[in-house]
Amino acid sequence: MTINEIQEEIIEEFAGFEDWMDKYAYLIELGTDLQGLDEQYQTDQNLIKGCQSKVWFNASLEEGKVKLEADSDAIIVKGIAALLIRVFNNQNPEDIMNADLNFIDEIGLKQHLSPTRSNGLVSMVKQIKMYGIAFNHVK
Repeated sequence: MTINEIQEEIIEEFAGFEDWMDKYAYLIELGTDLQGLDEQYQTDQNLIKGCQSKVWFNASLEEGKVKLEADSDAIIVKGIAALLIRVFNNQNPEDIMNADLNFIDEIGLKQHLSPTRSNGLVSMVKQIKMYGIAFNHVK
């Protein structure tokens, strides 16, 4: 699936929830289901700056596709990371670089987060885009 197709799928899923308590519960479920990140990758180098909670991302390039892993000490943040991984994992670096993330605004995620969590979301997206730029030059 393309990044845009995955975003549309997420928008449809979130449209099915009655209110934001249900959406938060879904984010918590996503966070609980996220495999997490091996401790060896939970380093300062992989730590996302600008996030209230600790959140780590690790990326690799395998057969021309970016592979992402993440973990956080906060379950909602872990759920947000799981959403971002769903959108960007196994995508081409160039597609990641050029992606327009409309699903974040469409589902109302940013406006329902605290300012520090919202900053953390922006920082996570920036880091993933940086992986796309870095791996695009590796090809």
